[in-house]
Amino acid sequence: MRGQFFALEGIDGSGKSTQLALLARRLEEAGIPCLTTCEPTDRPIGRLLRQVLTGQVKCDSRVVAPLFAADRLDHLLNGENGLCQAVESGVMVLTDRYYFSSYAYQGVDFPLDWVIELNRPCAQLLRPSATIFIDVSPELALERIAQNRANVELFETRERLTRTREQYFRAFELQKDAENIVIIPGGRDITAIAQDIWTSVTSLLSDA
Repeated sequence: MRGQFFALEGIDGSGKSTQLALLARRLEEAGIPCLTTCEPTDRPIGRLLRQVLTGQVKCDSRVVAPLFAADRLDHLLNGENGLCQAVESGVMVLTDRYYFSSYAYQGVDFPLDWVIELNRPCAQLLRPSATIFIDVSPELALERIAQNRANVELFETRERLTRTREQYFRAFELQKDAENIVIIPGGRDITAIAQDIWTSVTSLLSDA
C-alpha cells in the first residue's frame, strides 16, 4: 500500500521543526511508520544551499531557487533515502519544507510563475497529500528566532519575513486548484497547534 506525504511549511520561527517532531511521534504511537526529513538536505547540493542562505558562500540571488529545485529532485530520487521510494514502500513521509520552500529566503525576489515552473518536475514526481502551513506574524517569528538561536542568519529580518509570508500566500492563491493547503494559526500554545495539525492529518488520512 502506498504511503502518504505531508509537508509542514511556515516562515522561520513558526515552529515547523517542533510540530514535525510532535506529529511524527503521534503517528508512530498510532502504529504508522514515518520517515521524517527536511530540506535543504545534508547532501552536496543541500549543503551548498545552506551556505548560500547563511551568507557563507556568495552568489547571485537568482541561483537560490534553482538550487532548491535541484536539491529537491535529488531528495526525491536518491537511492539512500529518496522520498519517492519511501512513499511507494508504504511509509508516511513528513518534511518541514517542500514545494513552497523555494518561495522563501532570497526566492521572494523572483516571479512566482518562474519558481513554480522550476518546481514542476518535482511536483509531478511527488506532490504532498497536503501542505500544512503554520501561520505566525513576522514579529512573533523574529521574537522566537532571537530566543532560540545564537546567531540570526542574514536573511532573517522582519521585512524579509513579512515578504516571505506574503509570497507564500500569493503562491497558495496561484496553486489553489493544484495543491491541498491547510493553514493552521500558529500564534498559540504548542499543544493547541499540534492538536489542530493532528486533526487535519487524521481527517486527510481517513479521506485517502
